[in-house]
Amino acid sequence: MSCTTILVGRKASYDGSTIIARDDDSGSGRYDPKKFIAVAPQEQPRHYRSVLSHVEIDLPDDPCRYSIVPNVLPNRGILAEAGVNEHNVAMSATETIAVNERVLAADPMVELRPAGENAGGTETPGGIGEEDIITLVLPYVATAREGVKRLAGLLETYGTYESNGVIISDVDEIWYVETIGGHHWIARRVPDEKCAIIPNQLGIDYFDFDDAFSDAREFMCSADLPDFIGRHRLGRAAGAHGGMNGSHCNPRVIFGTATTKDHIYNTPRAWYMHRYLNLADAEGHTPESDDIPWCVEPGNAVTIEDVDFLLGSHFEGTPYDPYGTQGTPESRHRYRPIGINRTGHMVAMQIRPYAPAESRSIMWISYGSGAFTTAAPFYANVDDTPAYLRDTTPEVSTDCLYWTNRLIAALADAHFYETSNAIEAFAEGVRVFGHRLVERTDAELERSEQVGQLGQYEQSSEQPEQTAGGPVAACLESANAEMAEYLRKHATKLLNDVLYTSSNLMRNGFAMSDRWN
Repeated sequence: MSCTTILVGRKASYDGSTIIARDDDSGSGRYDPKKFIAVAPQEQPRHYRSVLSHVEIDLPDDPCRYSIVPNVLPNRGILAEAGVNEHNVAMSATETIAVNERVLAADPMVELRPAGENAGGTETPGGIGEEDIITLVLPYVATAREGVKRLAGLLETYGTYESNGVIISDVDEIWYVETIGGHHWIARRVPDEKCAIIPNQLGIDYFDFDDAFSDAREFMCSADLPDFIGRHRLGRAAGAHGGMNGSHCNPRVIFGTATTKDHIYNTPRAWYMHRYLNLADAEGHTPESDDIPWCVEPGNAVTIEDVDFLLGSHFEGTPYDPYGTQGTPESRHRYRPIGINRTGHMVAMQIRPYAPAESRSIMWISYGSGAFTTAAPFYANVDDTPAYLRDTTPEVSTDCLYWTNRLIAALADAHFYETSNAIEAFAEGVRVFGHRLVERTDAELERSEQVGQLGQYEQSSEQPEQTAGGPVAACLESANAEMAEYLRKHATKLLNDVLYTSSNLMRNGFAMSDRWN
């Protein structure tokens, strides 16, 4: 998948939360409908078979509850993409990246080989990939570090058929894992005071092997990675500028790519995020610079609104904005925007240190192209999700948020300036209502806990059979339903407004009617 990722350390965020966020963008020419669901332990498979690679894996018998935003269509597997479990561990998977030919020669991808291609006439399964990772990891871990270690074990045992970046976070830490060839991997913890930015490229630009093989406070990797680098002479190709330097290296230079296509598709997105987060620090870099840092210290504390803007952005304020007036027709379509037409969803997962564990995690979700919508907050630790986001149909229908947002974007794109005020008003209203709803729900939970109302609610004979999450989950579900209803009402109104404006601007419009007015 072609995606963009922003990771915000707890000291870099506005409220001390860890925030991980990623656009899930479909490949060119494809649009993947999305849904928001909760997965109960009894719904988690005990034996897993990948749709794409046919790898089969026995899973532990003690999964936990988790919420995800997967594809609607099952043709390429679950593709959970973003999720939070009941232990407040969040995952976003995956950021598609690339490694160079020398790495692929040394550790080839583990690809499915059909029976007809094998001498013995039997199929050879491939490794794990984006389809599988969250389903195989998230229900079984209680911390981000545990998530890294479980993912590492799966990569080393089964391998992978693609290059991916995987984000795993909890209330204290954010870890970013990059696959290196078919079986190797590296992981770096996002510094608390910094933000990491990743645009479909192998991004980690500094690695400390001494730490990785001692306390692993900031770095982890495959046990044989230094030997792997030396045996295949991977570090020498980097020369004195970023190759192996004692116990340190630049993985981006050793393992990654820097091609002409990267300069069109990838690095411009990193450049724009970098200059937004810290303009002074971005001086000297261009959209085609290969040395844009993986992590930067923001000039100001980063908010949910900042994340939402960046992952829906299209080079605003530069000559490269496809909707802008600066530059030339060529420059306005020179680079791939962040907020692209084929974004399926954006999910920003906020793990809040000041909130009780039961209500700590919020998934800020938007469907469709981020330039024409906004993210809304939904509590993660629930037994069920609102139908407006859950029951997305394969076919177009205004009964669900995904298709409503897709229709708005397709109509508004042709009349960007004429519809922008309505879209901006919608986005502002959603965020205002969302923040207010979260604060109100948090306060209600705190107040109910203090007076014992939650316990009374759990025992009430008037309530239906209690769900696994208990009364807190029920309260969170009520808040989620309220948010969904707000979205349904106001997204429908926005669609109406955008349709009206676009209809008036149709090319076959004619002002004179049959009544001569």
